[in-house]
Amino acid sequence: MKLIEDLYNLYRNKLTGDEEDIDMLAFAVLEQLDRGEILGLLQDMDDQELNNLMGLYIIESLKGKFAQESLDDVKPLPFHQRNIH
Repeated sequence: MKLIEDLYNLYRNKLTGDEEDIDMLAFAVLEQLDRGEILGLLQDMDDQELNNLMGLYIIESLKGKFAQESLDDVKPLPFHQRNIH
């Protein structure tokens, strides 16, 4: 995808490439795009790129749901039901 190549070439000597840098860059780019521009980028993707994108979206969304469910299951008992000994 041209956007990725352009971003990489622009920032490869300015960022370390660690997860924090990449997250920051991705969110900064997305903040500048409107819905139509994002849909245009999706339209320009080939089938493999689109499948990869949807795969990552599904994986991350499911991870979030399972993580939230785990947190919900570990909620502390209300104070009056705790064993304080």
